[in-house]
Amino acid sequence: MRRWLMVLLVGVVLAPGAAGMWAAPGGPSIGPEQGPSTGSGQGGPQGGGQGRGGRPPAIADRTAGMQKLDGFMPLYWDEASGTLFMEIGRFNQELIHLAGLSSGLGSNDIGLDRAQLGGTRIVKFERVGPKIFMTEPNYDYRADSPDAAERKAVEDAFAKSILWGFTVAAESDGRVLVDLSDFLMRDTYGLAGRLGAGYRFDRTRSAVSMPGTKNFPKNTEIDVISTMITEGGGGRGGGGAAAPAGGRGGGPQQGGTIGDVAPSTEAVTMRQHHSFVELPDASYKPRAADPRSGYGSRSYLNFSTPFGQDVRVRFIGRHRLEKKDPGAAMSEPVKPITYYVDRGTPEPIRTALITGASWWNQAFEAAGFRNAFKVEMMPEGADPLDVRYNTITWVHRSTRGWSTGGSVSDPRTGEIIKGHVTLGSLRAQQDYLIGEGLLSPYTNGTEKPQVLTDMVLARLRQLSAHEVGHTIGLGHNYYDSTTGRTSVMDYPHPLVSLRNDGTMDFTDAYTNSIGEWDKVAIRYGYGVFPQATAAAELKRVLDEAWDTAIRYMTNQDSDLHPRVDAWNNGQDAAASLDRIMSIRRAGMERFGETAIQTGMPMALMEEVLVPLYLHHRYAVESAASTIAGQNYIYAMRGDGRQPVEWATAAQQKAALDALMKTIRPGELALSRSVLAKLPPRPPGYGRHRELFPRYTGGAFDPIMPAVVAADLTVGFILTNDRAARLVAQKAVDPALPSLGEVIDRIVATAFDAPAPSTYEAEIRRSIQDVVVGRIIDLADTAPMAQVRAIAVQKLKAIQARAARPTTVAADAALLQLLASDIKRFFDRPNQPARIIAAPGTPPGAPIGDMGMDYLAGFLRECIVR
Repeated sequence: MRRWLMVLLVGVVLAPGAAGMWAAPGGPSIGPEQGPSTGSGQGGPQGGGQGRGGRPPAIADRTAGMQKLDGFMPLYWDEASGTLFMEIGRFNQELIHLAGLSSGLGSNDIGLDRAQLGGTRIVKFERVGPKIFMTEPNYDYRADSPDAAERKAVEDAFAKSILWGFTVAAESDGRVLVDLSDFLMRDTYGLAGRLGAGYRFDRTRSAVSMPGTKNFPKNTEIDVISTMITEGGGGRGGGGAAAPAGGRGGGPQQGGTIGDVAPSTEAVTMRQHHSFVELPDASYKPRAADPRSGYGSRSYLNFSTPFGQDVRVRFIGRHRLEKKDPGAAMSEPVKPITYYVDRGTPEPIRTALITGASWWNQAFEAAGFRNAFKVEMMPEGADPLDVRYNTITWVHRSTRGWSTGGSVSDPRTGEIIKGHVTLGSLRAQQDYLIGEGLLSPYTNGTEKPQVLTDMVLARLRQLSAHEVGHTIGLGHNYYDSTTGRTSVMDYPHPLVSLRNDGTMDFTDAYTNSIGEWDKVAIRYGYGVFPQATAAAELKRVLDEAWDTAIRYMTNQDSDLHPRVDAWNNGQDAAASLDRIMSIRRAGMERFGETAIQTGMPMALMEEVLVPLYLHHRYAVESAASTIAGQNYIYAMRGDGRQPVEWATAAQQKAALDALMKTIRPGELALSRSVLAKLPPRPPGYGRHRELFPRYTGGAFDPIMPAVVAADLTVGFILTNDRAARLVAQKAVDPALPSLGEVIDRIVATAFDAPAPSTYEAEIRRSIQDVVVGRIIDLADTAPMAQVRAIAVQKLKAIQARAARPTTVAADAALLQLLASDIKRFFDRPNQPARIIAAPGTPPGAPIGDMGMDYLAGFLRECIVR
């Protein structure tokens, strides 16, 4: 999922300085902007005013009668004019300014969530005559030199940014008072960019929110009611551009447009948030980054670097954690890392989140700390954006979506100041659906299967640990170790097994503790070592782990490395796919009306069918990575290890064999009994993106699921990158599969697989259409000439196949169409080969991505219990 950032929101993407390591929220924009100024500090009782002789009045005189909020940056609230003033006494002293959202829109598609972190930056206030500048220095370029002139030369070589200009409204003893009106009454967070064209900040419907405006000794928190308006709005249904989503058990639950989540599209009101935060002291010691350590890193260019050394300095992000007794193997911390769970989280989910997050204490104990990591309930009245708290926030959206783990950090050193987890409250719904599909558990129609509730809570425990892991500095670890589950930083597919009697075992669906890799990573990042031997000790931590197959590999490796994948279990991708297909097959055999409860429309069987039918989708992606895959490590010179080698011919053949089984018509056909129980959807239960697309209008399309599944398999194999690697590996090692051989195998499976029924024969023809379309795409878009050449050659072979006589009229018709499509591509390669676009696929990753609200019933049940 993403680019590393120390001040961030995972996985997955923001510009430097933004909040968001693992997933991408809306980034803010800070600068002068729209809207007429009121209370700007220019004359009159509400403005800044000037004393006699043109001098500003004293702060005490100017703020007489105002409510004072003392703290880091003293605030003064003028109730009569609705104006907030701030006292600045820290000139040329750096601090952090953080933007965020206190209240959100509730749409996963648009992405403006409650308690969402936005842009974070170091700033300082500088005075130039009557003007006060809020300036951001440039920490991407430095000179780590004791020579002030050398440092100044680098500072002047690169631009800084003056983010805002204030005018002095009052002054006393070197302290100045500024009116915050223009600074606050604007679209700081970039809401208009997320809401879409036509929206703008409306100052007349915006104001300081005093309940959320607070002051503390080291941080100042300001909340702003912010209304975005557009002309021609009104009721629901306008705004936004994403497709709507559906809801199980109710009417069409939307979420892709503003009208789906706001009372009126004419005016959308949220709360923006500003924090001014004192920077930590200078006693924190950055730790050097190592690509094998699992940590995200910050870096800067150091122009005082001696010749022969890397001019880019890299260091990891982590919390400050110190031992009371640095010399002891096990010690209490000077101050523990404490996380706080949102009080708005219902039970038993609340307990699951606390339990899962608390697993990290196991890793800190392995690193030599006793009671160094704690998880508690959020204090009454505390704000999740308050930087004093590391938080786990339970966020509601109208559809399922990403959970994230981010942090606020000191960009000078990488020190994490605040960990910030956001968990989507509908995230668990897909696990519940997976369980329903596999088990079809409603024999009587009224059961409340405890096994499904247990599985959901187990997933939430793992998810809580996973996202907290991001906020303590760690990236995703997708490496399939031979020792089994080694990290909660993986994306886990539920590990379901078949018993001898054919029933399914869910007892080990998710892990229930921290992983061995997680202990290694925490020891690397937080372990305390003597300064003289620290570098050698850190190297030893990683060397010992890697020698025992406890390793770190992440997002960038999942398409290339056969042992790196998300949403999968096992070390052999081909064997894992075969195992998953056997579980899918068992679930499909028992699937029927017992997948839904009594009283539900029969059409809602499709919601449960989709994740069951596509239960193998992630295992397909993993197996595809073995084809032209490379076994490699983050090798370092001198480590004595083999940096890279191609996956063996046997491994690639096994993966291709497993993949070809997934596009056989017999695997993709639905039973007649299921097809007979899927009527068109009734009023109030409209179609949505979580369902299979269809060509059949309101009727369920019995062919389309096979088209979707086949396109997933063939699409993962025939990517431009993988095709180029197939050409390259064959050139380097003739024993390895070639692109031509792989395409031939796909074509043979698609055209020659047995189809004993007319239904399976129609599925086979649809698969043939998918295969030809994917090869045309390869011939059209692949950057490597040899890939295009081989694809064209194989298309000509398919044309020749189409010319062969056949006694089946339907087969002949499709073959003629495919030959015509190929000819059209050859004659006009820059025009689409098809008039009909390929269908879409229901959302997949993450397991909790966009969609239904059916879990609301489960949540209500949890609250009642």
